[in-house]
Amino acid sequence: IPDSGHKYYLQFTTEDYKSRENAGSCLATVLYRKKKSPPVVNIKCTHTKDQKKIQEEDNRLYQKIRHQTKPIIGNNIPDSYGNIEPALEPVWALAVAGSSYIMWEKSTENVGYFMAQVKSVEQWIRRDDFIEFDYTVLLHEIPTQEIISCHMRLTWLPRHHSLKVKYFCASENDAFQDGSGMESGSGAGILQERGANF
Repeated sequence: IPDSGHKYYLQFTTEDYKSRENAGSCLATVLYRKKKSPPVVNIKCTHTKDQKKIQEEDNRLYQKIRHQTKPIIGNNIPDSYGNIEPALEPVWALAVAGSSYIMWEKSTENVGYFMAQVKSVEQWIRRDDFIEFDYTVLLHEIPTQEIISCHMRLTWLPRHHSLKVKYFCASENDAFQDGSGMESGSGAGILQERGANF
C-alpha cells in the first residue's frame, strides 16, 4: 500500500495448546507499516471448539492456581532437558499467553519471536480475586538468533476481565508497555493500551 507499508492476507488453522486438537480456522489481514510500530491485525476466526468448554477450561486453570496453599515460585521452565514440572504447567501456559502479546508487538516483517524459557516466575498474593505473576521470559529472536530477556507482569480473572500484560524488554529503550486480551482463553484477540507502569 503506497505510503503505508505491506499488507498480507492469511488463512490458517489453530490448535488447542495442550491437546493439539484442531481449534478452528482464521482469516486475517496484517499490515506492517513503514514506521516502527506493531502490525495492524484484523482477524476473524471460526471455532471448532465449544466456547463454553473453553471457558470451563479457563476456569479450571484459574481455580488450580487460585487455590495454591503457597505462592508459586519457579525457575528455568522448561529445564535444560525440555521438561516442565506438572505443578508449573499452569504458570507456563499463562507465560505463553502473556508473552504472545510481547511477540506480536515486537515482530516486524523481517523479525519474529518465540518464547524459549521462563527464566523465573513468582506469584503475587492479592486480596481480590485476580491472580498475578511476575515473570522473566526469554524470547528467541529469528533470524538473528538473539535471546531477549523481558520482565512481564501478568494479571488475570477469567470471565470478568481479560488477561492483562505489562512488560519491559532489556534490549529496548521503550517505556514500559501495557496490553490486554479482549476475551477469555490464551488465544483471545489482543488489544493494545499505553502508558501504564509497573
